[in-house]
Amino acid sequence: MAIAVAVPAALLAACCFAVAAVLQQEAAATAPEKESLRPRLIWSLAHRPLWLTGIALSAVSFVIQGAALAFGPLVLVLPLASTDLLFALPLMAWRRRRRLTRWEVTGAACTAGGVAAFLTVLPSSASERRPDAWDWLPLLAVVASCVTVLVSAGLRTAGRVRAGAYAGAAGLLFALLDALTNSAAGLFRNHGVTALGHWEPYALLFVGAAGLLLAQSSFQAGSLAVSLPLIDTIEPIGAVLIGAAVFHERLATSGYLAVQVLGAVLAVTGIVILDRSPLVRT
Repeated sequence: MAIAVAVPAALLAACCFAVAAVLQQEAAATAPEKESLRPRLIWSLAHRPLWLTGIALSAVSFVIQGAALAFGPLVLVLPLASTDLLFALPLMAWRRRRRLTRWEVTGAACTAGGVAAFLTVLPSSASERRPDAWDWLPLLAVVASCVTVLVSAGLRTAGRVRAGAYAGAAGLLFALLDALTNSAAGLFRNHGVTALGHWEPYALLFVGAAGLLLAQSSFQAGSLAVSLPLIDTIEPIGAVLIGAAVFHERLATSGYLAVQVLGAVLAVTGIVILDRSPLVRT
């Protein structure tokens, strides 16, 4: 029953986020460069109906993904939720009144096939362990350090490099956000409103706001060809690693682990192919 809820919810979250990303990038791309990484960027975008629609869909996507994480582990939900580029590409093709090319279809097939291979050999059970503060501290330190380095690099560059640096930082924060969502969802499921007495729901709000600002700054600095593939690669890989290291969720072992690694490589290859599509480069 839990898997029957988690899988469709994760796919629906991916679809909502895909539409949201397309709308947000179209709006953010017209914002002045001087507003990058500043709260004023969010204030400026908040006056644009297209961006507000995208944000509303992002919120819906986040709620749906939270529901998926309440019923399924990170190692199951995030690979599915990261397939948003598969939904975004047909949407962009429809908006530009053109058909998908053979290479675009091949890239989509590689990504979908890689995710399917990864999940096919995933162990059916996962740990219900709730990590304590000492489990979180090393993770928070690593993520904070990496985000600081990437943001500093973005501030010293421009164009695609800046968009990539900000997208990488956003992907890391989104992976952390997914882990916090998983923890908070478990708390609310088991303890109800008393979960508000724990730190995770409040950290979730802070990390989510920082990730939103970095993602919008990435959208503003360059095309989806730079930002979305990086986020789609870093977020699920980071979330799966966090799930295994912090939540002790199980990955495949022995020969099945090789299948999962090959599936991940195939999925990333598909994302790279889609990255070369004129649809996401414009």
